[in-house]
Amino acid sequence: MGMEIERKFLVDKRKMHELTFSSESIIKQGYLSSNPTVRVRIKDKQGFLTIKSSTRGISRQEFEYEIPLDDAEKLLRLCEDNVLRKYRRTVEFGGHVWEIDFFMGRLAGLVLAEVELTSADEAVELPEWIRHEVSSDRRYANSNLVKVENWSRRTWRKA
Repeated sequence: MGMEIERKFLVDKRKMHELTFSSESIIKQGYLSSNPTVRVRIKDKQGFLTIKSSTRGISRQEFEYEIPLDDAEKLLRLCEDNVLRKYRRTVEFGGHVWEIDFFMGRLAGLVLAEVELTSADEAVELPEWIRHEVSSDRRYANSNLVKVENWSRRTWRKA
């Protein structure tokens, strides 16, 4: 719990063919509120409730609590259509752990990578599979992605 400092990037899946991933998780998450962000998540059959403040640059306060799986399932039902599914793979590169999210359902085809930092000005070596940074593009915040009816790279490139 405390400060979350992260950068987010679009990924070129074609350049990821030789990566060795450290772990893989299936994630289902929903949003009960967007200001502040209140998220319920099931990851690897474990429930979590997370509260996040507004983002300032690439930083924000984050409080995450483990909750019983049954409670998480009930809270996800309250989220109705504000639920997204993705699988997350992690890989180490340049002294950082990168979390790569492959979205499913109506966001299929979207792949985002996040790297958590210890300070906002920390240097990050970018892997070759990074297309470009979207840290300041609020469209790529999960709390906004959950509202997208159908993601299309062609459509989003124009916006």
